[in-house]
Amino acid sequence: MGKKIVRILKDKGGSSFPLAIAATLGLLIIFCGISEYFRLHLIAAGVRDATEDGIISTVNDNYYGVYHGVREGYSGNYLPDGGGAWEAAVNEGDIYSFLDLTLGTQEDGGRHVKYAGDGGGAMEFAIDSLSVTVRNAPLAPSDPQNAARFEADAVIRLEVPVRFGGRLLPSMHITVKVQAGYIEVF
Repeated sequence: MGKKIVRILKDKGGSSFPLAIAATLGLLIIFCGISEYFRLHLIAAGVRDATEDGIISTVNDNYYGVYHGVREGYSGNYLPDGGGAWEAAVNEGDIYSFLDLTLGTQEDGGRHVKYAGDGGGAMEFAIDSLSVTVRNAPLAPSDPQNAARFEADAVIRLEVPVRFGGRLLPSMHITVKVQAGYIEVF
């Protein structure tokens, strides 16, 4: 078999033409696979970055309450409840609206979907199952140097359809997790 391929390559009669076409098609298929991988990676990185910006925005929305507590010698975002106790006052923000503006998604059946073109094309990706957890820092911690800080976590599910060779393959489903927190500088 190996001698036959060497003989075909050395032959000057044009019989290596099909082998050149096969090698070119093989390289084209490999290139298509690599480009699809990079497409999926870019979409996932873009959604992660936009979700991170949204959660940072949520932390910034809570800035005044957290900073006020730190400045007065306490920590966290607490307000008096009128009965002599303190109540946590945190805002989880509206991250879906932020993502809709940033990524160009639109709500469709409980998911936020981005379509190719002007909304009439194929689905590029969909996000859903957003979960935001805001952890307030403790009120007047006994050990301020080692106290937990004000943090917000977001978890979102991303679905991206995979296309290869003109066919639609099973979609990529990943869970994107991001975290942001307030750190006092002074």
